[in-house]
Amino acid sequence: MLITRRSPLTGKLNEMDLPITDAQIEVYTRGGVLIQDAFPNLTPDQREFFKTGYTPEDWARLFPEGDE
Repeated sequence: MLITRRSPLTGKLNEMDLPITDAQIEVYTRGGVLIQDAFPNLTPDQREFFKTGYTPEDWARLFPEGDE
């Protein structure tokens, strides 16, 4: 399913094709379930994108490697 989210960092609209169903989205949006339980088949990066709109590239910009 093609999911579109706006990056909180860049303001850019991004799309990600996620292997999820309408039923999974409904379970998650009703509340009371953790995102990893609603979408166990997604990677952490995919779940982050679905929930917040942050892309892996956004995270790399926010937290560069070697930054301590």
